Amino acid sequence: MSILSNLFKRNTDTGAIKVLDREAYGKAIAGSKINLVDVRTAKEYSSGHIKGAKNIDLFQKEAFNKAFSKMDKEIPVYLYCQSSMRSQKAAKRLVKMGFVSVFDLKGGYRNWNH
Repeated sequence: MSILSNLFKRNTDTGAIKVLDREAYGKAIAGSKINLVDVRTAKEYSSGHIKGAKNIDLFQKEAFNKAFSKMDKEIPVYLYCQSSMRSQKAAKRLVKMGFVSVFDLKGGYRNWNH
């Protein structure tokens, strides 16, 4: 059982990633010091984004890594994309980079606007 629990834990542990609904996410980003990041493309970002969000495109891997490497890993990061698919990938990448608290907007920007 010990071996199975350890394997199971490693495979399902998302580290510090938490998915928040629109209401909880909105309250959280209005609060203390955070990093709010839109991981969509620049075109998507320019068509509308959450106020105060910085655009760091997940698909621009080198620029993505460089931008996040300059951030304090102890400050919570709030991510979103259009539907939560890219932001989940970004969240996993950030946990591997050593970020302590990563939050994702459930349903993405599409959910934010409705």
